[in-house]
Amino acid sequence: MSARVARAWAATVLVASLSSSSAALAAQVSPSTMPPMSSTGANPTLPAPHTSLVPTVEVADVVGWKEGETPTAAPGFAVTEFARDLEHPRWLYVLPNGDVLVAESDAPPKPDDGKGIKGAIMKKLMKKAGSATPSANRISLLRDADHDGKPEHTFVFASGLNSPIGMALVGDAFYVANTDAVVRYTYKAGATQLDGRGERIVDLPAGTINHHWTKNIVATPDGKLLYVAIGSNSNVGENGIEAEQGRAAVSRIDLASRSLQPYATGLRNPVGLAFQPDSGVLWVAVNERDELGDDLVPDYITSVREGAFYGWPYSYWGQHVDVRMKPANPERVTAAIAPDYALGAHTASLGLAFCTNDAFGAHYRHGAFVGQHGSWNRSTPSGYQVLFVPFTDGQPSGAPEPVLTGFLDDAGKARGRPVGVAFDGHGGLLVADDVGGKVWRITRASK
Repeated sequence: MSARVARAWAATVLVASLSSSSAALAAQVSPSTMPPMSSTGANPTLPAPHTSLVPTVEVADVVGWKEGETPTAAPGFAVTEFARDLEHPRWLYVLPNGDVLVAESDAPPKPDDGKGIKGAIMKKLMKKAGSATPSANRISLLRDADHDGKPEHTFVFASGLNSPIGMALVGDAFYVANTDAVVRYTYKAGATQLDGRGERIVDLPAGTINHHWTKNIVATPDGKLLYVAIGSNSNVGENGIEAEQGRAAVSRIDLASRSLQPYATGLRNPVGLAFQPDSGVLWVAVNERDELGDDLVPDYITSVREGAFYGWPYSYWGQHVDVRMKPANPERVTAAIAPDYALGAHTASLGLAFCTNDAFGAHYRHGAFVGQHGSWNRSTPSGYQVLFVPFTDGQPSGAPEPVLTGFLDDAGKARGRPVGVAFDGHGGLLVADDVGGKVWRITRASK
């Protein structure tokens, strides 16, 4: 069989699997035999890479939540529905007065992202996973004035945006990270709507590929800087290194000069950003590369070191070379450092929030909560949960602990998919569920 015929045959098999069931396709490769916890922690097990003509595709069909259904909270916790009927709620931000902002957002048009057969396959995959819908391009404000865990009012805080994700308030300046720029608005305490269209502060890498489109931001405590998470324009450089300029990085915006500079690079798809309360160090949640097997490469959280290079696209978990990247770059591989803490392969770890009080008990104080959106490139699903990682003296200090599960039903279909996480300041952790169209609230269980 010629290579051309083989590729055509593989594409036919893959498209057929996506339109019916991907189980047969997943059976073409050996499923993981590693214990789930082996690809977590500071020293995850890294098996030999496995590649195949047809990648493993196992996407959970979306069925949504039936009336009265909720995710499953871990012992000692309770979960309730905070909000419903939202359009792809992706990210959360809590204002000082307790108002909860929800970025309702999906991917922008990106006509050159994965052209041809692979592009068509990925579009089917995203639709199957509950994405690839027109973006609402909106931020909604939910007001729970009496702090009973249920907002009394919903307002359109901002509209006409461009696939927004990140939000940050600095004094009376409210910043929104659209997919192509950071925009500033004037904010008045208690306002339920932003006025005007905002002022464009800094352009961000976007364009007609824009593979990883989300852009998240966090402000430094002194309000002088914004850090911005910018994902890569490919899985592993297949669009050429020129397409990756300014990408796969956490960059820094000086608000006084409106300048954007790389801060740390080699981070394939950084999303969640938060400062660890003990150390004050910036941490980020990162999605690693696909198509190297069920247990490669672990997604992770890591402290962000100025000037550090974390390997992508030339290597992973430090200096493990990815031979798919051509031309190779041994010098960059030598410079690569390993991240701090693995969260399991293909979990799509996105949301990141540190607990800054004792609302959940001393064990959880200053630890990290992570929203895991869920896998597509793994024969056995991974992610689809909210995890907790304990910290001591500013560093991870134990195994990850599931806090909210049940996003997959007994048949393996997705009722929802967790993304952003944020503390509401009143004893609850909020979880954005984009596929479910809801925001969930986790609290300590009543004794």
